[in-house]
Formats: sequence, C-alpha cells, structure tokens
Amino acid sequence: MSGLGKGVAAASIGKILQSRGTKVSALKIDPYLNVDAGTMNPIVHGEVFVTEDGGEADMDLGTYERFLDVNLSKMHNITTGQIYQTIIGMERSGSFLGQCVQIIPHITDEIKRRIRSVAESSKSELVLVEIGGTVGDIESLPFLEAARQMRLEDGFKNVAFTHVTLVPVVGVVGEQKTKPTQHSVQELRRIGLQPDLIIARSTKPLLPGPRKKIALFCNVDEAAVFSSPDSKSVYEVPILLEDQGMGTFLCDRLGLEKRAASWDEWSRTVQRFVSPKNEARIAVCGKYAELADSYVSVNEALRHAGAAADTRVNLDWIETEQFEGENPKTGALETADGILIPGGFGQRGTEGKIHVVHYARENNIPFLGICFGFQLAIVEFARNLGLQDANSTEIAPATQHPVIDLMPEQRNIESKGATMRLGAHEVRIQPGTLAERLYGRRRVWERHRHRYEVNPDYISQLEQGGLTFSGRSLDGRRMEILELPSHYFFIATQFHGEFRSRPMSPSPPYYGLVKASLDKKLGKPRFELASGPTGTK
Repeated sequence: MSGLGKGVAAASIGKILQSRGTKVSALKIDPYLNVDAGTMNPIVHGEVFVTEDGGEADMDLGTYERFLDVNLSKMHNITTGQIYQTIIGMERSGSFLGQCVQIIPHITDEIKRRIRSVAESSKSELVLVEIGGTVGDIESLPFLEAARQMRLEDGFKNVAFTHVTLVPVVGVVGEQKTKPTQHSVQELRRIGLQPDLIIARSTKPLLPGPRKKIALFCNVDEAAVFSSPDSKSVYEVPILLEDQGMGTFLCDRLGLEKRAASWDEWSRTVQRFVSPKNEARIAVCGKYAELADSYVSVNEALRHAGAAADTRVNLDWIETEQFEGENPKTGALETADGILIPGGFGQRGTEGKIHVVHYARENNIPFLGICFGFQLAIVEFARNLGLQDANSTEIAPATQHPVIDLMPEQRNIESKGATMRLGAHEVRIQPGTLAERLYGRRRVWERHRHRYEVNPDYISQLEQGGLTFSGRSLDGRRMEILELPSHYFFIATQFHGEFRSRPMSPSPPYYGLVKASLDKKLGKPRFELASGPTGTK
C-alpha cells in the first residue's frame, strides 16, 4: 500500500548490489492514468520530482537518485497513461495492420519494451523495477502480467520478484500478525507471481515465530524473509538488510559474482545522520505541510546538510495561512534557528509566506527561499522599497507592480506546459558573493520547475535597494539566485537545489542554511564559509 516504503526497499536493494560493484539503475511504474506526475496535487500524491531532462516524475525517483547517487531520466518513470497513449497512437496510425488491439499482448509488450529500453540505455547490469499500488488493484494488473511474462522470456536466473508487505501489530494483543502478508502473497500467486523474497515492514524487528509463519505460508525459505523495521534514518535500511544476508541471497539467486561489499563511506555518513553532535531547528513554511511527502526532497536535503554540518535538523512544518489576517501570530517562528520557504503554486497561503519572509529579514534570522519562496522574497523586498502593490501576476494579474511575471516571449502562449521551465539549466554565479562561497565555483547546473520569473523592468530598482542577484541564467536574462549582503544569511534560489542533493553531497544552499542557523544559535559572527560541505558537487 502507499507509504509502506517500497521505494526505500527498492533503493536499498540497489545500494546493496551497488556496494559490490554492480552497475544498477532503477525505474518506477505508476499505474495511474496520468501521463506524468506534473499535474498531480502534492497532498494527494506527494512531491513532483524533477529529473535532469525535465521529467516530472514520482517522488520515488528521488529516493533512487539519493541512494544510488545517479541521475535518472523521464523514461525511468512509466505510467499507465504513457502506455495507453503510445498504443492508441500506434493503432490510430495503422501500426497494427487491422489487429484487434488488446491488453495482452499489445499493452504488456509495450510495458516490457520500456523496461528493457531503460536497461539498454543505462547500460546497467541490473535494473530495479518498482510497481506501485497494491496487489489486486485493477490498474496494476497489466504490469504484474508483464512481469510474469518477463520471467518466462528472460529466464529464472535473470528475473527475481521481491514483495514488500506490512506486518502490523494489534495494539491490545501486541502480536505481529502475518495474515495480511499471507493473503497478499496468495493474490500474487493467483495471478502467476511467486515472490523470491519478502521484505516485512513493521514497527519493530520481525520475531522468529512470524518469520517462520511467513516462510511456511508464502512458500519461501526463511532465509528469504527479511525484516525492515522502523529506523532512525532511511539510510540505515540497506545496512539493516545487508546484515540479514540479503546481499548474499541476491547474488546466489541472480547468479552474480560474490564480490566483497564496501560500506565504509556509507556507514560513516549514516552515523552522522543518527548521532550528530549539534542541533538546529528549521521552520519549513509552506501550504502542504499536512503531508511530509509533499516536500520529501526538501526534507532530505536538510538532513543531508545536517549530516555534513554534524547537526540534527529538527523540522517544524508550518502552514502559512496562520500568518494571514490583521494580527498574524508569529509564535511558531520565534523558536526557529532558521527559516525555509519551499516551492509551490497558487494563491493559498501566499500572504502568509510574504509575512514569513518579512519576519526573517527584519529579525535577521537565517533564511532560504526555494522557487516560489524566491519569488515571494522579491515581492516582500519590493514592498519594503515602497512598491506597496508589488506582487506576482500568478497571484494578482492586475497588480500595478508585477515584479514577478511571465517573460515577454511566454505571455501569448496558451498551453501552460509550454511556459514551464523544467530540468537542469546552467547558472552563472557572480564573484565575491555568498553563492560563490557556498558553491566554490562560478558555473553550476541546477534543476528547475517554475513558470514565472523576476520581471526585468524591476531588476535595477531592486539592486539599488540593496538586493544582490548573485546567480543568473547563461544569457543573463533570468535571475537565479538572490541574496542580502547586509543580512546574517539570506539567500533564495529560483531553482530547486534539493533535487540534486545527496547524503554524501548536500545541496550548497541547504548546507548554508543549516550551518548559518547553527552558527547564529551558537553566537558566532556573521556567517562565513571557509570551505563547502564535504563532497559538494
């Protein structure tokens, strides 16, 4: 079921094999009819992850990238919408020469073709394929059928099935119950799939009795039943599974060379996640705060930054609507060592976010704005300069001071997708700025997902007022990074640095926020960065 941890399980399997020198890639299958995740509400589906080539994908691709330290593409996320769109297009163009187009073989053949094309293009020895949803769901059946066919076509040694399942505990009895797992596997076997290994998700480690039951009733060896209990950090999971023998099991099952695993660097990083020396509190102020998955990459980027700064980052998720009205309450911000406003779309909570920017700037609290947070930092600063009606035309189309607007060449385009700036773009960083100290260089690539930009007509006025645009696009027309030199730490980016953050290579703006928040809390002088976080790319 959703939220069980299938993405972490898949990424952990990949990490286990990668630690042995196996070249691994991964892809996610989402059974919904949307062509991609771009139009989906983050509260319903979780965040929209953006790939280097501009794909708007399921958030599990972010999990794969962080664990495996690889850059995936839009072809690594397959949806039902994509499959049917392709097949219907082929049928309309006459590609099937009068055939009756059916789920089997036409839909399943296209599914298999896409999986194999990822394997070929990535030149990987092993590809992890995560099928989303719940066993028995109607929409996932064609994908499970394609998986069944692949084992038949590619051979037993080349295809292995992992089933991630919930082992709940009944509160009153306190017993780990295996019936959900038994029935789930029965449903899999009914449609022709026998799991080779089972990963049991539970709050505590799986006990010997339930492990024996799962093995007996699900027709697998006890050595093929692995426990994945709740952990302090998701980055512990590969090591927990490795300690139970998963690496050896998989090498035997798939006929892989039994090379020694190398975990030293990963273990040191995990230790910094689990037992840091310091603590800092960051207020994340957005409008999807009720579901942490809405900002999962932001969450992880802050943790990566915390590990690099040897700091436990305690997050306060704050809905910004509470800061709106005649008497906005700032109590939730008063305990924060740093403030972050993440990306987002739409009007709800916007004035609250602008109030948060004002609070951070006026009280000299370390601040980071991302995408929409960058745009609203511009709006707040413009209002502070006397442009009282300043706003984004996304929020107030008739504003007298559209400091955030569509670029001139975008305004007559009716299709919203055509105005989106997606994927990785080069950013030129100005010398002598905070951004240069954070990145340690003047040319970087970062991923974007936005439609509106800083209006060029107001750039000169904003700069004269004290704002510095320390990062710009390659042609100099788009503002990418802003900072306030007079502030302890105040920086915002039009791009989403969180999408490229890794456990051993944190995003520089996020690292800067955490480091500045800790330094100011400890009473250190105005933030200076002698050297970037270890491993920063």
